[in-house]
Amino acid sequence: MLNCTQHTPVLLNETINALSLKDEGIYVDATFGLGGYSREILNKCNCSLLAIDRDPQAKEFAAPIKSTFENKFTFINGKFSELLKYLKETNINKVNGIVFDLGVSSPQIDTKERGFSFKLDGPLDMRMSLEGPTAEEFINKVEEKTLANIIYEYGDEVFSRRIAKNIAYERLTNRINSTGQLATIIRKSIPFSKQKIDPATRTFQAIRIYLNNEIYELEKGLIAAEKSLEPDGILAVVSFHSIEDRIIKEFFIKCSNNQSTSRYLPEKNERKNSLEIITRKPISPSTKEIERNKRSRSAKLRVARRTNFPSYFGDEE
Repeated sequence: MLNCTQHTPVLLNETINALSLKDEGIYVDATFGLGGYSREILNKCNCSLLAIDRDPQAKEFAAPIKSTFENKFTFINGKFSELLKYLKETNINKVNGIVFDLGVSSPQIDTKERGFSFKLDGPLDMRMSLEGPTAEEFINKVEEKTLANIIYEYGDEVFSRRIAKNIAYERLTNRINSTGQLATIIRKSIPFSKQKIDPATRTFQAIRIYLNNEIYELEKGLIAAEKSLEPDGILAVVSFHSIEDRIIKEFFIKCSNNQSTSRYLPEKNERKNSLEIITRKPISPSTKEIERNKRSRSAKLRVARRTNFPSYFGDEE
């Protein structure tokens, strides 16, 4: 089992600096994981923090932080898309900062029984919340065309049709029930190349994203975050692949756009941009961090500040 005190989150210093922490503030760690961001935030200032994670096993890492910070720390086992509900339940109106660290946590990847890793042979699970259908159930019944579309859309995999075809062929005679078995099928479906990543990477990513409804969760989570922030509150989001980053970038642009759609029309005096983009280009890990943690190489941090204008999506009453 990973020791949470030895685990350093990706882009930790950059994210903490971006949050501009202040005493008596209220912060949200929307993707608790091993609690690295939560612990650092609570260590840095005299504030309160609400942590959320859909994985029930994250409770194990929340317990020592709770024992240290007591009433200043609250952990909720749930989805960050329901942030507004959790704030209401904990009598919080607005918060000063929210951090998202998207993707799969180290314990999920490094525990073969969770079924997220194509490097460790284990059962095909991939459920972040340990609820609902497993990847095994999905892979063995989904239509070939649907599977190809999912692999292409969520994995940017150009060989999606070939992979889906070979999966459908294999399951005619052998039920696909392990990560090793699935990874082998995928690797045999892709022509040899000198690409830096394992050929199974994109397909595993696509199945995981689809199975856990991650795109919907991210979109709803970002909207909830924008609604929850105080004026000058900070939203910091770390992503790990292009699909997530694209959604975050487009969300920030939509909420911050105060330009006229026509060059012939003057800009309106009353701007309605609910977010101000702080990072015009995403922040990437340093060379030293990548050398220390290879999983950080694809990470990107985007940051925005809440303005005084009403929520782009309508403020909660």
